[in-house]
Amino acid sequence: MKKILSVLMAAALCASMAACSSSDNSSSVAESGNIQIDTLRVAFVPSREPDEIITATEPLKEMLKTELAKEGYDVGNVEITVGTSYEAVGESLSAGTADVGLIPGGTYVLYDDGAEVILTATRDGLSIDSDSAKDWNDNKPTEATTDQAVSYRALIIAGPSEKGQELGAKVNAGEELTWDDLNSAKWSVMSPSSPAGYIYPALWLQENYGKGITDLAYAVPSDSYGSAMARLASGQVDVLVSYADVRRDYADQWQSEYGRTASIWDETNVIGVTPAIYNDTVSVSKTSEIMTDEFKTALQNAFINIGNTEEGKEVIAIYSHQGYQVAKSEDYDNERAAQQLIQEMTAAQ
Repeated sequence: MKKILSVLMAAALCASMAACSSSDNSSSVAESGNIQIDTLRVAFVPSREPDEIITATEPLKEMLKTELAKEGYDVGNVEITVGTSYEAVGESLSAGTADVGLIPGGTYVLYDDGAEVILTATRDGLSIDSDSAKDWNDNKPTEATTDQAVSYRALIIAGPSEKGQELGAKVNAGEELTWDDLNSAKWSVMSPSSPAGYIYPALWLQENYGKGITDLAYAVPSDSYGSAMARLASGQVDVLVSYADVRRDYADQWQSEYGRTASIWDETNVIGVTPAIYNDTVSVSKTSEIMTDEFKTALQNAFINIGNTEEGKEVIAIYSHQGYQVAKSEDYDNERAAQQLIQEMTAAQ
């Protein structure tokens, strides 16, 4: 009934205005009776190389068109972009220049004045889920399981450099790392709104050492996990912070592209494990002209249906997503608490 009323109201509006504009991102009524949307703008964060994301998600355009048509919406064009940073995508959602964003929980929380979460991603569970860094090293390589998880860990990973191996050996010997141990290493971190690449590792440092990432003598920001891994492999950095299955994602590149002779599992060690982090979101813009409650429901159904197909899983695997489930704002209250602590830590420095 709501969909019928929406169609009738849109038709009446078009009649009263003599025509419906097709030059902007507005909606109108197609001859089929479906609501017609000129362009749906979907933005991704640069957690992988932008060209890789664009190529991998190209099939998503037609998939979304097909699924949204079943929900009563004919979309003329699906435009997929990759933001220059996590913050850039959050700002696009707030400004209404992007309609949909696939963003981490940390980015969503920072921009929830202008963005609304509608889905959370599910991922393959991992064979290791321990608070102990040594457990991750004793039981590597980490393998995927068939269990679907709605949260994941961030890991602090030491690489093949002399300092990286020194830190790994100390952890594997059952010794506690000191602040001086960590502060003498070169770190690669991600954007400050990245949960696994900044926020939760910062909390780990705060909880264990009373320090933050900004207290480290050397912490260089990386624009993607690919570039962070390349730096770790080359010895430019000794430590990186990342999501728990990053080594599975880059195991091939470690040798084929980054020039290492031994495997990533032989040359890296976990030296820190954060508490569980709620998964990535599909969020929508609160200021988008096309974002009605009915369309949000249609988008939820579309993404869920895509994630339930093998073809869809291949596309969303670029983010290690396996599917989606309906989300609500309260799911990310722990993330808000984390962000609040980060702000307090920053203000105190």
